[in-house]
Amino acid sequence: MRYEDDDRQSNHVDDRRGQGGGGFRFPGGGRGVQIPIGGKGGMSLTTLLILGAIMLFFGINPLEVLLGGGQGFPDISQQIPDQKQQVPRRDSNPFDIPGLPGSETQPGQQAQPVPKAEDEMKVFISRVLADTEDVWNRVFESFGKQYKEPQLVLFSGGTRTACGVGMSAMGPFYCPLDQKVYVDLVFYDELKRRFNAPGDFAQAYVIAHEVGHHVQTLLGISDQVQRAKARVSEREGNRIQVMMELQADCLAGVWANLNHQLKNRLEDGDIDEGLNAAAQIGDDMIQKRTQGRVVPDAFTHGTSAQRQDWFKRGFQSGQIKSCDTFNSGEL
Repeated sequence: MRYEDDDRQSNHVDDRRGQGGGGFRFPGGGRGVQIPIGGKGGMSLTTLLILGAIMLFFGINPLEVLLGGGQGFPDISQQIPDQKQQVPRRDSNPFDIPGLPGSETQPGQQAQPVPKAEDEMKVFISRVLADTEDVWNRVFESFGKQYKEPQLVLFSGGTRTACGVGMSAMGPFYCPLDQKVYVDLVFYDELKRRFNAPGDFAQAYVIAHEVGHHVQTLLGISDQVQRAKARVSEREGNRIQVMMELQADCLAGVWANLNHQLKNRLEDGDIDEGLNAAAQIGDDMIQKRTQGRVVPDAFTHGTSAQRQDWFKRGFQSGQIKSCDTFNSGEL
């Protein structure tokens, strides 16, 4: 991607790295501690990694268990104004764990130094986030709405969120309850080494996908999805979740198109990097890699081909209306 030293960086990046609570890591990622999660005692690092890895590999979002209820079905053309998110009260939040980054009760401590390479990555992510702000502000203005810019949280290992404890093993994720994107930079190393998806645009695609979920939240789509999933079987709920994820891929493509029109960001090979990343994290590819077989009923993000296809649809059109996965005859 084409960035210059004077390109704007977003001021909505909350850097919690080096603040402690870094016991959660990808397998082989180094140090670990026991973190108590509710009640007495705690869950071991091994247990957390196994659970987190299973959820990541099978495309299961552990945050979903905290959402749901109601009825309805999403329509990309339906805009719901003044959407309000209910955030748990701080004085009764079971996830306010002393010492965990983002907790209200963090003890005083000296922050650990951040490696230079990660500082450079923070700058890059801040510029990508700034670009998403510029694009989506204009898009929302075009249909008479105001875009609420999300915050992006960088953390190491584990951190407190309004949706529960966020862990590295979950990969990057978006929490609709606090409208924040959470990223442990360890994931980008995994994306490059384990998933064979290197490149700066591959990294930007991940951010754009998560910001796509924020757009869905602001438009009321996320709430409608959760209500729809609460009324159906697990198998049908997975199918609806696939539509949700593919729409976020499409919105990432829309952003890539409009961002290039505004700022001339794309270089040769960038879109190929994004398409490769989409392919490498498709449900079928991940299941083949981790269990040697494909179980379509367990898909929650879409196949490699589907994720590539919907990203391309968004990129080629540059319009939100091309991202109506919920009313498409074929995914």
